[in-house]
Amino acid sequence: MDIRIRPGTESDAEAVATLHTASWRTAYASIMPESYLNGALADDHKALWHSRLTGGRSDGDLFIAESGSELLGFIYLTPRADGRILIDNLHVGPTLKRGGIGSRLLHHGFEWAAAEYPGSPVYLEVLQANTPAIAFYERHGGHPGEPRTAHFPQGFDLQELEITWSRG
Repeated sequence: MDIRIRPGTESDAEAVATLHTASWRTAYASIMPESYLNGALADDHKALWHSRLTGGRSDGDLFIAESGSELLGFIYLTPRADGRILIDNLHVGPTLKRGGIGSRLLHHGFEWAAAEYPGSPVYLEVLQANTPAIAFYERHGGHPGEPRTAHFPQGFDLQELEITWSRG
């Protein structure tokens, strides 16, 4: 499969929201409340990506992995006030996992961060129960921190970890 990574655009909002929702419904099926995953989640993601990608209001950078015109995955990175770079989203289509797409996106994100914000550490937040994702990040040199509570505006709390990478 020929995979290309490119910057995301306004026209990607709907497809990114759809993949984001499918990814959460798969990865968090036994972690997040079913009522949320099968309820407001899709609308929440549509609103999020529309807001991020339209009208020039984006606070981060989106990169799309695609083959032809098929969206395979995406990464969204945001510079933070503390000087670090947050990987706010990294998702691959649920049926495409373990094919190297996530690794390519992660490394693309590292390269972008090194070029745009030299020396800035990169981090992300991951649900502690999402052990496959944690293992993936550790295989790629990420260092997990101590558990903490993530408060979701939909009314539930879950334990999360911060995974960090030091970049020179």
